[in-house]
Amino acid sequence: MSLLVVGSIAFDSVETPHGVVHDALGGSATYFSYAASFFTPVRLVGVVGEDFPHTHRELLEGRGVDTSGLIIEPGGKTFRWRGKYVGDMNSAETLEVHLNVLGTFSPDLSETFASTPFVFLANGHPGTQRKVLRQAKSRKLVVADTMNFWIETEHDELMKLLTEVDGLVMNDGEARLLTGEVNLVAAGQKVLDLGPRFVIIKKGEHGAIFLSAEETFVMPAFPLAHVVDPTGAGDSFAGGFMGYLASVGAVDARALKTAMAYGTVVASLNVEDFSLRRFQRTDRGEVDRRLEHYRGMLAF
Repeated sequence: MSLLVVGSIAFDSVETPHGVVHDALGGSATYFSYAASFFTPVRLVGVVGEDFPHTHRELLEGRGVDTSGLIIEPGGKTFRWRGKYVGDMNSAETLEVHLNVLGTFSPDLSETFASTPFVFLANGHPGTQRKVLRQAKSRKLVVADTMNFWIETEHDELMKLLTEVDGLVMNDGEARLLTGEVNLVAAGQKVLDLGPRFVIIKKGEHGAIFLSAEETFVMPAFPLAHVVDPTGAGDSFAGGFMGYLASVGAVDARALKTAMAYGTVVASLNVEDFSLRRFQRTDRGEVDRRLEHYRGMLAF
């Protein structure tokens, strides 16, 4: 089944202990789309400026991503982010943010896009995410992402969003901030009380926790000796997770566990190079081989 993502497309300038890139292709919807494209057709909704190279669009279209929902704002400039990772690289220091055209983005879905059954609301203003939901008339599964900024500044709007989505993806710090709980299992259970049927709490190099009313389980991260750039890891995880679910058209317990595993291994590929470089050197066959390796690690 088709998969819809609404989110940011960006130019990222990133510094890590392993190098520096300037104005590399990034953004939540970009990483998500490429990761999900290993599994299923993706429909992308986002906004860029006139400075966005056509080659970037061709890169996504070459992966089967439908970019007809990509708006090019006349005279506008694409969203830019500059950040730096140090030490264990578990979190980035944001040095510069220029919202540019993203600051006034208000998505309108085409009739075709509005009929998409699987929907991912990448990190963005909860009001914008809710606007997308009002247009998604044929949704079977809706999962949203959020961040500290929205928890702190748009709390009431975020609370409304949580009553309208099936799943929420967030990191450990965001879960603690939202719920006031230090223990992540307790935090996850409080999130479930706010409306979602399930929540996924990402823990960086320590994997992720899945919680629902029926079950709780943990997926460890795929062990890597060399991480180059963590940018987009969470969005790549979400892309693998949602891409697999859309490919099988199911959201039962078995599908959700397999989707978590696929999300984990796809994210592990992403962090091995800057931007989309590692993804551009892989295919579904390598993803599946890494999944089998991961599965063998977890067997006992």
